[in-house]
Amino acid sequence: MLVDFKRPSSHIKYLSSYTSDAWIKIALSNPIEILIDHAHCERKAAGVAVQLMFRYPSEPNLAEVLSPIAREELEHFEKILYFLKNLGHSLKALKPPPYGAELSKNIRKEEPYRMLDSFLIAGLIEARSHERLSLLALNSEDKSFRDLYESLLESEARHFGIYCKLAKTKFPKNQFFKRLEELSKFESEILAETSMIPRVHS
Repeated sequence: MLVDFKRPSSHIKYLSSYTSDAWIKIALSNPIEILIDHAHCERKAAGVAVQLMFRYPSEPNLAEVLSPIAREELEHFEKILYFLKNLGHSLKALKPPPYGAELSKNIRKEEPYRMLDSFLIAGLIEARSHERLSLLALNSEDKSFRDLYESLLESEARHFGIYCKLAKTKFPKNQFFKRLEELSKFESEILAETSMIPRVHS
């Protein structure tokens, strides 16, 4: 039976593709697995912010921006853990999709390009998370799940904006947009070529 899924009225314009109905169907059919996977995503996102602070300790205004992101990601991680616990579930290891590892292969090794690519890829991951959490918030039948997704998705878009602003302030405008467009296309290609499993980024 065909399902006409709801879609958000706005879309982060720097994503090169929209999420398919097939992913929405799989995600809605496996809500606990998706939620456990997203808990891992929040934990990893906190780690990325901390890693960038350690990699660039002398970069002006970087720690002041990234430290709150790391803290918020961990708060969301804990929020999901408590939500799962109330449902009788707990965090467990899941095989990750190749999404993150494949995206990271596009980070250039030499500076300052490594910094630019790191900011943009972190931002694109947040943007895709925002898009997919928005879809789940609109289409989940369980109100408690809808409320949870809605409480998480705003920060994903904001974190995307922060990473983009960091890149914009530290690199020429034309360089920023050119590389963002390139990486956005890579991001969409990776999703298109990935086997679809119940993961936020598959």
